Amino acid sequence: AAKTSPAAKPRKPVPAAPRPATSAARKTGGAVKPASAAKSAVKSTAKTMPAQAASRAPARKSAPVKVAKVLKPTPAATTALSPAAKPPKIKLVRDSFTIPRAEYEALDGIKARLVKLTRPAKKSEVLRAGIAVLTTLNDAALLAALDAVPAIKTGRPKKAK
Repeated sequence: AAKTSPAAKPRKPVPAAPRPATSAARKTGGAVKPASAAKSAVKSTAKTMPAQAASRAPARKSAPVKVAKVLKPTPAATTALSPAAKPPKIKLVRDSFTIPRAEYEALDGIKARLVKLTRPAKKSEVLRAGIAVLTTLNDAALLAALDAVPAIKTGRPKKAK
């Protein structure tokens, strides 16, 4: 008589008695020390194959889950809801430049004055304020302000030895 494979014959699922989760629990009849339970659980799960686990428990079909549809607000609706709409994001540019030490210390002096005036500011804010003031000048005043600033050699300064 030839042996037939278990896959050839469909089996009825047989309800099994509840089994202890770990091999240590099986040996002691369900009583396991807490410290050894964690170690043996790791060992037993490493030994268990997914195919074996699937053959032990019958497959159950779950009922279809209804998912609620979430509507996102449209851009027109968000502007209507919030009176203060966000301004468009400004792209920033990072740049470096050389400045004489005296003018750099003047920048720090302006920052210290602003702190005393209860309006602390960063160096970039002070420079941007200066640019804003320069843009309001007429041509003659702009040329006079530029002539008051001495020209310097561009590039990185040499390192002192």
